[in-house]
Amino acid sequence: MDYEQFEDVARRAALEAGARIMEIYQADDFEVRVKSDHSPVTEADEAADDLISRILKTAFPDILVVTEEQADSHGESADRFIIVDPLDGTKEFIRRRGDFTVNIALVEHGAPVRGVVYAPARGRLFYTRADGTSVEETGLFELGSVGPVRPMRVSSPDNTALVVVASKSHRDQATDDYIDRYAVKDMTSAGSSLKFCLVANGEADLYPRLGRTMEWDTAAGDAVVRGAGGQVVRFDDHMPLTYGKPGYENPFFIVHAPGVELKAD
Repeated sequence: MDYEQFEDVARRAALEAGARIMEIYQADDFEVRVKSDHSPVTEADEAADDLISRILKTAFPDILVVTEEQADSHGESADRFIIVDPLDGTKEFIRRRGDFTVNIALVEHGAPVRGVVYAPARGRLFYTRADGTSVEETGLFELGSVGPVRPMRVSSPDNTALVVVASKSHRDQATDDYIDRYAVKDMTSAGSSLKFCLVANGEADLYPRLGRTMEWDTAAGDAVVRGAGGQVVRFDDHMPLTYGKPGYENPFFIVHAPGVELKAD
């Protein structure tokens, strides 16, 4: 795999999808439907899915591309595949709260090795470079020109005063009970895969997720966290989260900076 090509193509695909999403987001109204799993889907999800799929399949014709909106058409995964959530945080999008992201990741041998997370309404763009390190790009986000980039690095946590990030739309009592087991200095909330990026950027030390997620929800953020020196582990045994699982469904997991003293299940 040419990682420089992947960085360029995935970044461009995320930006183009983000622009299309924002066109719909800023319209007076947009279509919302309910899928068979009772989750919402909008015309922005579908437009971004189509756009990203076309770009990736043209650039990488020999690599399996798995997307949320086309997941039912995929059988078994492969040793190397690209996984996409064209609009993570659909509920945030529908409520016009801005915390939604475009997510594109490259998975090799069960690990997300490269990823892009773009939050178009927040003007934040995070990704792993060809060398595997994570950066946040600033500037105008031009398709053909990379703006200034700043290396991302996880925090050096103080276990007596942790900063914890949790979901805006999926917070529950089990999550609160788990967080209560830590010495927390500050709590913040965010939607979509932005929670991964807050840990990767050193803005939070810990993000536990005790709820159902799919691999397309997490792979890009996971790659960004790993590229910043962080870890994404299963909730039950604290082993690294893996990808290419049957049905692409994740177990509960914890995102953290090394040094956080994880509590046992």
